[in-house]
Amino acid sequence: MNEINDLKDHPESLTIEMESLQGGRLPHEAAVECPETVEPSNCTATIQMNEIQELKERRERLSIEMEITGGEICRLEAALESPETVEQDRERDVRNQYNERKRKLDSLNLEIHTLNRKIYRRENLVNRETLMAGYVETMANWKADEQELAEKRQSLCTRLDQIRQQAQEDLAKARQAETDAATAYAQAVAWGDTEGENSANADAQKAAARLATATEHHRRQQLIIMALEQELVTVDEHITEAQEEHKKIEKDAIRLAHIVLEEQWNEAAKALFEVGGKLWTTYNLLNHDQIGLMKLVVPEQGENFHSWKWEELSERACRYTVQDVLAI
Repeated sequence: MNEINDLKDHPESLTIEMESLQGGRLPHEAAVECPETVEPSNCTATIQMNEIQELKERRERLSIEMEITGGEICRLEAALESPETVEQDRERDVRNQYNERKRKLDSLNLEIHTLNRKIYRRENLVNRETLMAGYVETMANWKADEQELAEKRQSLCTRLDQIRQQAQEDLAKARQAETDAATAYAQAVAWGDTEGENSANADAQKAAARLATATEHHRRQQLIIMALEQELVTVDEHITEAQEEHKKIEKDAIRLAHIVLEEQWNEAAKALFEVGGKLWTTYNLLNHDQIGLMKLVVPEQGENFHSWKWEELSERACRYTVQDVLAI
């Protein structure tokens, strides 16, 4: 029961942490300026890597807290099943503590899930060139494999058709030869042609032997045909696999492109509002109404549910002077 008292005395071991997560901002969300001696691209990359590292450290802290909270929940569950808890009329108190920890665990789980998405997005943005190059190369390899397999399939189909046709023709010729020999023999008998009868009988025996040979050859050809058909099935499976792998990599590449285009959209929107702020300033300086801009709504893309509206143009306009708007 001392464990339960300890839990009761410390109902939120991460109160400060959770408040900072819910209400505060990460350090990287504040405006960061690059030193003049640093290349802008290098500075941006450094800032992005720092953001990722901060998010990972934050996720690690929450994971530890989640593990601790899970342990507390297990102890509370054991306490709820203990007769001692019921006897001392502490069941309600322990139940409240359990529910409190459960809510906290769910909150931590959601926060970690959100951080995972943010980390995934930022890592994709930082490594987009390398990732996209890898996707393109992999798709090209799968496409080349598919083409090679398609050529192999065509060769197999051609050979299979040839063997089928040849097997049927050889067997048909042997059967026809035996039929012709039998007909000649019957005619010789009917006309009493002894010499013709003997000749036709010899031809019939030869035709029968050729038919037996052709039948055995046809049996072997059927085995070859079955093997080729099975090989064709295997090739088709490999073609399907190549197509599916290509499609899967293509979807990954499209997702990456989607993330990058979302960021480009957001950057373009910010640039638009910078120009819009100056335009709003000129409206003010000319004492004109800004009716045409008051319906402006530009949705932000990506992980934030936000839209830039005309009010932000008005706010930005306060920053500019006449000299700013004349510098065009």
